Amino acid sequence: MDLEETVRRYHDAANQFATGDPQGIKALYSRTDDVMLANPFGPAVRGWAAVSDALDRASASFRDGAVTAFERVAKYADHDVASIHETERWQAKVAGRPEISTFTLRATSTFRREEGSWKLVLRHADPIDTADPAGPLRARGA
Repeated sequence: MDLEETVRRYHDAANQFATGDPQGIKALYSRTDDVMLANPFGPAVRGWAAVSDALDRASASFRDGAVTAFERVAKYADHDVASIHETERWQAKVAGRPEISTFTLRATSTFRREEGSWKLVLRHADPIDTADPAGPLRARGA
């Protein structure tokens, strides 16, 4: 499978994830000890077992959702490793809230070719999509 087909499958799986189902995303991950996930629900985790658990916890926070847009910002690829950076526009019920919330994630996903297929080995996503003079202190109110 080529890289763009893998990214398309990832986008489809992200829509499943927004409904609370992590299985499609999990199917795209490498099962190696060096895989990583950093998402807004907790600290970065490393290794397939920890990533799998973190994906289960994060997906359980979403209901009735969808990713309404994926906007490619950059792509870097060679024969065996590729990284894409996208802006993702989500809507979902989050953390048990009854209303649909909309939010934007900036996301970087890195894929590695393993036995002829592209596998996800790193995903970093955060909700920072605007400039803030407080920089890393924004959440603390500077």
